[in-house]
Amino acid sequence: MAEDKNNRNDNDWIKQLVLMGIGTTSLAAEKLKEVSEEWVKEGKIKPDQAQGFVDDIMDQIKTGQGNFENNMERELRNMLQDLGVPRQTEVDELRGRIDRLERQLRDLENKLWR
Repeated sequence: MAEDKNNRNDNDWIKQLVLMGIGTTSLAAEKLKEVSEEWVKEGKIKPDQAQGFVDDIMDQIKTGQGNFENNMERELRNMLQDLGVPRQTEVDELRGRIDRLERQLRDLENKLWR
């Protein structure tokens, strides 16, 4: 039970980080659009260049965000491993081994009582 709660807390923390990133990306997109529209009004860029400018910057942000998320996930996994927190696959494997041992124990007990 405690492991499930810890996993849930870790997942909540990761979700919060992702949502912060999404919010930051949305805010950046809005600000970029405002800036590009202002530059168009001031004649610094042409209207067709404005959308390309926003798209290029947003592509760079999304690429960086994906790299950030991958790095964050890797670092979190390493920290959990350093703390000795088992991965879900390890827990599942141990549960399977326990089930097999319990079954073997019941079989031996049944043989002894016959």
